[in-house]
Amino acid sequence: MAAVLSPITRQVSKEPRELQRVCVDIRLEDVQDCLVYDRRGGSVPFKNLYQHAKSVIIFVRNFLCYACKEYVEDLSKIPEDVLKGAGIRLIVIGQSMHHHIEAFCTLTGYPYEIYVDPDRHIYQKLGMKREETFTDSAQPSPHVKSGIFAGQMKSIWRAMTGPIFDFQGDLHQQGGAIIVGPGAQVHFCHFDTNRLDHMPINWLLQLAGVQQTLDFSKPKIMHV
Repeated sequence: MAAVLSPITRQVSKEPRELQRVCVDIRLEDVQDCLVYDRRGGSVPFKNLYQHAKSVIIFVRNFLCYACKEYVEDLSKIPEDVLKGAGIRLIVIGQSMHHHIEAFCTLTGYPYEIYVDPDRHIYQKLGMKREETFTDSAQPSPHVKSGIFAGQMKSIWRAMTGPIFDFQGDLHQQGGAIIVGPGAQVHFCHFDTNRLDHMPINWLLQLAGVQQTLDFSKPKIMHV
C-alpha cells in the first residue's frame, strides 16, 4: 500500500533554476471562517474560495501600490481557457474597503475574482509580513515596470485625485500568494518581503498545474 503523503507547504526562493523548499506553518483552520467582501459589499467565508477547487490566491499590499497595480495588470493577461483547462480559480485579495474594488479592476483590466479583507484578519493570522525588507541579491520583479520613485509618485497622485483621499489599506502591510484546495489542502505559499517580491506568475501557474507558459511581452501562449 502506498504511503500517504501529507500536504506540501512550500516557500519558494526566486533564484533562477532553484526552488528551495522550506516548511512554513499555514493553518487554514485559523482563517477559514474569516469573511472577505466582494465589490458589492457581500461577504463570504474565506474557505468558500478553495473548498471545491484548487485556487491560486494573491494577496496584494494595497490597491494604490504601483507594484501591485502592475502585477495585477499582468494577472489580467492570463487567458480564461488556461485557468479552466487546469481547473483552477484565480483570486486577488486586497485590504481596502470593498468600494475600491471596481475602480481597481477598471484600472488594471483584471476580470477574475477579487475580494477584500479590510481588517487584515487573514493577512495577520497567516503571518504575512509587515514593513519591507530589501536585499542586494533580490531578483527584480518581471512584472513591475516602474521605478520606485516614479511608481510612488503615481500612487500618491492616484490617492490625491481619487474621490476621497484614501491610501486603500495599511501602507506597511506586505502581501503574498498561496495555492490551496480543494478542501484544506495547502500546496504552496510565498510571503512577500517587500513591494517587488511578488512570486513570478508563470511559476505560480506551473506550481498550480498549468502546462503552458504565458509570454507577458507578447499577447500569446507558448507551449512548453
